[in-house]
Amino acid sequence: MSTERPTAEELRQGMTVEIVQEDADVQSTDEEPIHGEVGTVYGDEPDGPRVKLKSGVVGHVQSVVADE
Repeated sequence: MSTERPTAEELRQGMTVEIVQEDADVQSTDEEPIHGEVGTVYGDEPDGPRVKLKSGVVGHVQSVVADE
C-alpha cells in the first residue's frame, strides 16, 4: 500500500478518498479517517490536498480509496 498522498491535480470529483478533517490534529492517531466522495478540490497544502466531500466535510486527503 502506498503511503504517498495524491496531489490536487490527481484528484477528480467523485473519487473516494480518505481525509482528516481540518480541525483535527493530523498527527493524532486517535482521529478516525473519514471516507467520502470528492466534491470540490481546493488545492495542495502541506497537510495534503484540501477538499470538500459531497457530504460537506472539508479536510486534507491522506489517500485515495480503491474501488471495491
